[in-house]
Formats: sequence, C-alpha cells, structure tokens
Amino acid sequence: MRLRHIEIIQALCQTGELKSAAQMLDICTQTLEQTLQDAERQLGFLLFARVRGRFQPTPETLRMQAEIAAVQSQVERLQRLADSLREHQDPALHVVCTASLAHQLLPQSIAALRRRFRETPCTLGVQNTDEMVRSLLLHQTDVGLSLHCPDHPSITSQVLAEGKLQLLAPQGWLSPKHRYIALHELAGQAMIGLEGEEPLSLVLEHRLQSLNPPPRIQTRVQTYQMMRSMVEAGEGLAVVDPFTAAGARAQGLDTCPLSPAVPVTLYALTRSAASSSAAEKTLLEIIAQNAQALLSPVRE
Repeated sequence: MRLRHIEIIQALCQTGELKSAAQMLDICTQTLEQTLQDAERQLGFLLFARVRGRFQPTPETLRMQAEIAAVQSQVERLQRLADSLREHQDPALHVVCTASLAHQLLPQSIAALRRRFRETPCTLGVQNTDEMVRSLLLHQTDVGLSLHCPDHPSITSQVLAEGKLQLLAPQGWLSPKHRYIALHELAGQAMIGLEGEEPLSLVLEHRLQSLNPPPRIQTRVQTYQMMRSMVEAGEGLAVVDPFTAAGARAQGLDTCPLSPAVPVTLYALTRSAASSSAAEKTLLEIIAQNAQALLSPVRE
C-alpha cells in the first residue's frame, strides 16, 4: 500500500463522497477513483461500498483505520519537521504525560520553558504509561512524564520528584491534628475507586480490601482528577497521587498522607539511545523544580 492510497482512504472516510474527497486532496475525481481501484487490486478486497451514492467503509477498512491514522500522524509530523528545517527553526519538543500531571505541573513547566526557548515549538499530550512507551519507541514523543517506571530495555527513566499517596476528603473532614491517616481508619468509609490496572491503585486496593469492614466503593472512575471531582461532589473519600492532592488542597479540600506510607515517584521517560537537546534538558530541570514546589505544601 502506497502513501497516496492511505491519503485517499482517509479522505473518503472523512467525506463519504468522491467529489469532496478529490477536492480535499486537490486532484480530479477520475484520478482518485483510479488510485482507489489500484489500492483495492493490490490488497485483494474492497475498501468502500457504494450505499445510496455515498462511499461507506467496508469492515476491512474499519479494521485498518487505527493503523492508517497512525501513519497519517507520522506523515504530518514529518511535514512539520521539514517545514521547520526549511525555515531554520529549532526542532519541536514532543512531551506527553499521565492525566494527573496535565492540569498543573506540565502546563506551568512548558510556559517557563517557552520564556527561555522562544523558538522551540512544543506539542503536549496525555497518555497512559504503556501508550507513552510505544510513542517513545516510534519516535512520536521525546519525553514522557509518568508515575510509573516501565521495565523496558530501550527506555531510560530519570527520577524527578518523590511524594506519597494522599487521602482526599471534603473540607473539615480531617481535624487540624491529622498529620497522617492510618489505613484502618478507612474501614467502612464511603470511597471512590479507580478503574483499570493502574499499579498504585492495585497495591492500595489490596490493602483496603483487607480491612474489616472494607471501604464501601459505589463509584469508580478512570483518573485521579475525576476522583477529586467526585470528592468535591460529596461522593466520598479518595486516595490520590500527591500532584492531584496539591491542586485539590489549593481549592480547599483536606489532604494528608496514608500510614503506612505508599511512595509515589515522578519519572521522566526517554529513549535510551536518544541524545537530549538543550530545551529537553532545561525542561526536565524546570519540571523537577516545579514538582518539588508543588509537593512541599502537601502535608508530609
């Protein structure tokens, strides 16, 4: 399959019409139709079915959509790189982070970087750690920020900051004397759970379920930020990462670490064989400083 085939498939999926797809690609309809037929001959199956005058993707095309979109994204990134080289711009810095770091830590850090590297374009995204590793290995990402350290021979991890899992509670739920909260104090409490296979959550879930009685978890969500929102809505207590707790505390919610403590580490993930640019090194220094500043007001 050639790149032109991929462009035509994408255009037809988006428009559903031969004429509109041809206009999008700035080619004539005859050329588009001939190229589509060429692609179908090479692949050995139909890519689109005509339904009431529109082009409808076949099941085979739908199954290829994710991979086609990934190729298209790579091509667009290559085009941006070529544009920057032509204009003698600094190479773009592609950074992704987990959701709990996207609301405060990364935006503040990128803003500080841009004041020092005004000619360096930046792209930011949110991914879980597994997606982060894949995008690093595919050279789609330069730096990943995660609360987990993946065990991968081609990925280097650098510790930027350390903290502890924190209890998140409505304002006034914790007394001023609460320096920490013992795990057994959560027995029978209404709590919000975290959905999925998040490693820190799995460790905590095992400990909570061993309590007598275990906490009452009626609602589960996908991110620590959503857990914070549910606490604000009065749904119960939650245990969150220290960065989410720092933002919640600034808005008036109660926080304190668990006892026994559950450590949380902020890692910067990069490709082992990649050389770091000056902007990348500076960004990691800024993130480390900002992370430590964010964590310092959180009760230890």
